[in-house]
Amino acid sequence: MDENVAGAIRRIPLFGGRRPDAVERLGGLTNLVYRVGLDGTDYLLRIAGEGTGDYIDRAVEAHNARVAAEAGVSAAVLFFDEADGLMLADYIPDAATMNAERFKDTGACGRAALAFRQMHRCGADFRTVFDVFEKMDEYLSLLAELKAPVPDGYQDVKRESDVVRKALAARPAVLAPCHCDPLAENFLDTGERMWIVDWEYSGNNDPMWDLGDLSVEAGFGPAQDAAMMQAYFDGEPPSDQLGRMVLYKAMCDLLWTLWGVIQHANGNPADDFWAYAVNRFERCQALMGDAGFTRHIAAVTKGG
Repeated sequence: MDENVAGAIRRIPLFGGRRPDAVERLGGLTNLVYRVGLDGTDYLLRIAGEGTGDYIDRAVEAHNARVAAEAGVSAAVLFFDEADGLMLADYIPDAATMNAERFKDTGACGRAALAFRQMHRCGADFRTVFDVFEKMDEYLSLLAELKAPVPDGYQDVKRESDVVRKALAARPAVLAPCHCDPLAENFLDTGERMWIVDWEYSGNNDPMWDLGDLSVEAGFGPAQDAAMMQAYFDGEPPSDQLGRMVLYKAMCDLLWTLWGVIQHANGNPADDFWAYAVNRFERCQALMGDAGFTRHIAAVTKGG
């Protein structure tokens, strides 16, 4: 067993100093995630990645993850060290980790939407607000400290995004507890219900952010977007809510471009994060340049 994992397990009271029966690496881009077995029970162990404390508030994450578990959409948190993000949670059995290919099933898109709706309407609050435009400014400040360049043209497109910001602010959304980072791999599907994991970036937000971000992350096409939105709204979505979802598709790419550059600057070896950032930026530019984007801005400004 890797000493990094062994050291983490020694810190968790539930294990009482005992060695686990089994350890299996599950993945993770910025963190190390493992399935750990003890006495016939499986747990999920998360070791936070180096440098992630620069842009993730672990105390906020701990609170929000527990709220999500109480809402019935995420696994119970059994141990959380707010100093460095070490976490032990229940392991969800018999569930497939989602990816873009599995989300081609429109039924899965609908189940994800229902999980979002359950979270958004749970009546609880998260400890922080996730504002995409403030988050962009935060990441740009961090990149300035790191002396890391952004893709060519980024600042121009960010200035162009002011029209999106004004449209969204014209009729402010009622904020709800949101995941805010719905990578396809953050969903676990049993075929009957969808679970959502990894609440590092969570906060109170416009619910349409979650749907727009998932659409981008999982590469949804029109049929998948329609299945997701119709499940969430129990029918055809209001035009302004559909518009907000589309605007957030562009804004999440603009934001996560910067996240990719941060990973590149920090030397994260899990992927080619510069290529990741450039791809996201180019996709944002393409969507904002589409003729339909202006119609969605108008629908959002007008309201439902």
